[in-house]
Amino acid sequence: MVRSSQTSPMMGFILQGLSAHAMLEKTFFVLIFVVYLMILLGNGVLILVTILDSHLHTPMYFFLRNLSFLDICYTTSSVPLILDSFLTPRKTIPFSACAVQMLLYFAMGTTECVLLSMMALDLYVAICNPLRYREIMRKTAYVPMAASSLAAGSTTAMVQTSLAMRLPFCGDNVINHFPCEILAVLRLACADISINVISMGVANMIFLGIPVLFIFFSYVFIIATILRIPSAEGRKKAFSTCSAHLTVVVVFYGTILFMYAKPKSRDPLGADKQDLSDKLISLFYGVVTPMLNPIIYSLRNKDVKAAVRNLVFQKCFLQ
Repeated sequence: MVRSSQTSPMMGFILQGLSAHAMLEKTFFVLIFVVYLMILLGNGVLILVTILDSHLHTPMYFFLRNLSFLDICYTTSSVPLILDSFLTPRKTIPFSACAVQMLLYFAMGTTECVLLSMMALDLYVAICNPLRYREIMRKTAYVPMAASSLAAGSTTAMVQTSLAMRLPFCGDNVINHFPCEILAVLRLACADISINVISMGVANMIFLGIPVLFIFFSYVFIIATILRIPSAEGRKKAFSTCSAHLTVVVVFYGTILFMYAKPKSRDPLGADKQDLSDKLISLFYGVVTPMLNPIIYSLRNKDVKAAVRNLVFQKCFLQ
């Protein structure tokens, strides 16, 4: 069957979400809404304590504050739309709104990839070169590091979004996903998307492959340095310093590499079960990982727990 005429930008797209699984929609609405509130609360508290507590005015907590801010922005770019799709079957989104949502979703995710590698560098300097840490990780160093992460993520997002939204879309304008996710949009194109696939592959190499390798080699040197520490107490303290970051890296990159390492122009299986599985994995990456980050850093960090207790005490008993 020949596909019909090109979709007008004014018509936009239809987000399918879980409309094919109506029984799951109400359950997931409540679940995602609760998780989203936890993301806002957890990351908001983490941002607040790292600003208000002078003991946390260090490069590590500066990066952590930026990570929490990215998690809030990342989820806010997609979760309200996801929740709306659960309440409105076949939710229609304008072409321009889809482009903006795709841009923000891609930019925040890519920025977080790069930022996690910057945090690995900070840990490397702190553990492997502690005597020069204050000299190396000055404000003139770590602020540009965070800014360059945002610049890199925004630039690649603009490139990928521009390439995707310039494609002609024909006939079927149903996005088989929750948000305007770039790979789901590319499946609707009625033109050759080889340039998009190549561009996505290059972006994956730069913003997934290189940061992962950077983090890997940073931890090789970190672990080698820790193992040379003579005292067991010193080794335990050094491991606890980087354990939270390593846990976040494993969860974050493990999920994102599974989803995006091999961009596809078409779903080779075409099965409902596979579609549902892909959506749920994407949902896990989009909402569960940002929820876990503040929990991981709070539970495994005495300074953060102490700062939260002090903040609660001041608010409850000193007013």
